[in-house]
Amino acid sequence: MSKITELRRRRADLWENTKKFLDDAKREDGVLSAEDVASYEKMEADIVALGKEIDILERRAELEKQLNAPVSEPVLGKPDGGKEPKTGRAGDEYKKAFWAAMRNKHSYSAYDALQIGTDSEGGYLVPDEFESTLVDKLTDENFMRSISTVITSASGDKKIPVVASHGAASWTDEEAEYTESDDAFGSVTLGAHKLSTIIKVSEELLNDSAFNIETYIAQEFARRMAAAEEAAFLNGDGTGKPTGVLKSAETGVVTASGSALTADEIIDLYHSLRAPYRKNARFIVNDSTIKAIRKLKDGNGQYMWQPGLQAGQPDTILNRPVHTSVYMPELKAGRRVMLFGDLSYYWIADREGRSFQRLNELFAKNGQIGFRVYQRVDGKLILPEAVKAMKTGE
Repeated sequence: MSKITELRRRRADLWENTKKFLDDAKREDGVLSAEDVASYEKMEADIVALGKEIDILERRAELEKQLNAPVSEPVLGKPDGGKEPKTGRAGDEYKKAFWAAMRNKHSYSAYDALQIGTDSEGGYLVPDEFESTLVDKLTDENFMRSISTVITSASGDKKIPVVASHGAASWTDEEAEYTESDDAFGSVTLGAHKLSTIIKVSEELLNDSAFNIETYIAQEFARRMAAAEEAAFLNGDGTGKPTGVLKSAETGVVTASGSALTADEIIDLYHSLRAPYRKNARFIVNDSTIKAIRKLKDGNGQYMWQPGLQAGQPDTILNRPVHTSVYMPELKAGRRVMLFGDLSYYWIADREGRSFQRLNELFAKNGQIGFRVYQRVDGKLILPEAVKAMKTGE
């Protein structure tokens, strides 16, 4: 048994013990004593800690899998077996020149090779292969990318056709005139908002041949950009950033309390979403909201939150996957504290060509080199009825 599986089983066993403790400790009025509350919170903290350790080990396992993958393909045919050599930003010459420029070890020929990737702001577009690495890392860091629909466009706005209303059939008498009923179409436009950061590296580290600048920049870029993206994909107002799901999702349930929720209200949220969307639906909440949900039971007396038992298997509420995000609102009055829906209807548009620029002088007095990095991205929920929100009462 792997350590990850063992930890998942330990967490599941601890959860069973916690549920039993809750059931046994409640008084006739259904309220826990102060001593029992402290005991429960200690048990819950252990469950949360195990969950975080599982996440770390799973990310480490995935990273090791990538690092242990073959760095090249075996030669199975004759040299130059008919494949066209890669050119442009996908070619080896451009890749070599790009990283030489980042380390400031370039030549005039390198400048010539980089001209095909010069952007309008003085930077260089990253090599195609590295751009794919960045996108993969963004997917790992930002769970919204893994559950949404991601498209790539070369330039210009992307218009997504949406059926606003459907036509209907009608009963018709013999030889009577047919009733016209047409579908109505609309569109959602995805543009491109600029997201940028500056990464600083010491001159000594950059000149150290053992320092892998590609890996470092990819990881640091992913960490910063993914955090900003996740916040915008959930909360963005559409002004200078993507439009978040919370802004566009339809309200499914308004809770009676401004600081608590009930099992019935979660079930009402589940059924407020039309059945066709439920099969791929998932919950998104803040971690503090999960703490409240762990104490709730459904109509059959079963606790609503259930831990995932297998590696890679998410925790669930009402048998649907649940994701936590620090960018979801906490359980307070007048906030949209829970989302439930099919997030494949949230579309993310990436503009091709992430750009790097080496900044030689800006941080020179500190012995550092800066790297300005930016990308262009947009996101919108193209079908608001596909995602429902729970709003707490005032």
